[in-house]
This record gives sequence, structure tokens and C-alpha cells, in this order.
Amino acid sequence: MEQSTQLVESITKGIQEKKGSNIVIADLKGIDGAICHYFIICQGNSPAQVEAITESVGEFARKELQEKPTAVAGLENAQWVAMDYTDVMVHIFLPDFREYYDLEHLWDDATLTHIPDLD
Repeated sequence: MEQSTQLVESITKGIQEKKGSNIVIADLKGIDGAICHYFIICQGNSPAQVEAITESVGEFARKELQEKPTAVAGLENAQWVAMDYTDVMVHIFLPDFREYYDLEHLWDDATLTHIPDLD
């Protein structure tokens, strides 16, 4: 479980490195049927920023923990990119897509941690 926590921290740094905003960490460990331990949700203001955040997350996880995602989906149009690190899922959205899908509220009983924007 320690590995998941370190991965969450590393991914968060990767998001912040590229000015990703409105970061929310959903802790799903206590939820039956959850597909992973953590969801990390954030947003970028343009497809280019969403791509940059995706690359940065990948770099931080690889350099700090030798972790690579098992899958990355959504880079074609970079409106919603999902990165699967098995126990940790990362979702990087454009703001209107984030609002539409509202992942934060899929699991009402998840503990949500809001990370303040760095700027």
C-alpha cells in the first residue's frame, strides 16, 4: 500500500510541474468493487496542456518510482486522458469535459482530498 501512496505523491508533483489545476485525490480503498485504490483527477486549460501534464506525470512516476502506466487512453484529442497505474488511475481533463463526467462524485463514500493550486 505504501507504493500507492508514493505513486500518488509522485503523480501529483508531475501534475503541478505543468500547472495542472483543481487536483482531487479520491481514496477508494474502503469501497467494495472499486477498480483501484486511488483516482487522481485534474485539469488543463488546453489540449496541449493536457498532453504536457500527461507526459510530466509519466516522467515523474518513472524517474522517482520506476513505474510506467499499463495503459494511456485519450491522447488523440487530449480532452480527457486516462492513465492506468493499476492501483492508481489518473484522469486529466479539459474543464468542460471534467464538469460533464463529474468523476469526483461517482463514489459518494470516497474520501476526497483537494490539493490547492500552486499559483
